[in-house]
Amino acid sequence: MPKASDFFGVSIYVYWRDHGPSHFHAVYGDDEASVSIEDPRMLDGRLSPRVLGLVIEWASLHREELRQVWLRAKRLEPLGTIEPLT
Repeated sequence: MPKASDFFGVSIYVYWRDHGPSHFHAVYGDDEASVSIEDPRMLDGRLSPRVLGLVIEWASLHREELRQVWLRAKRLEPLGTIEPLT
């Protein structure tokens, strides 16, 4: 799977050939949500408020890196990784 980051049990994925708008998927246990890159907010899915808060904080800190990962995914290139939230 195209994992871009992993922190506090949350895995962040950006899928190749995924549809717009630019977004990533956050997976925590059995919960998953898609989150906008440009305006970090949940687009679809389900995460607890605590986990969503961590994901939004991380996305806000790494927005430019997420944009670059999204572009690499569109070009079917290796994504690379983004530093986790610490």
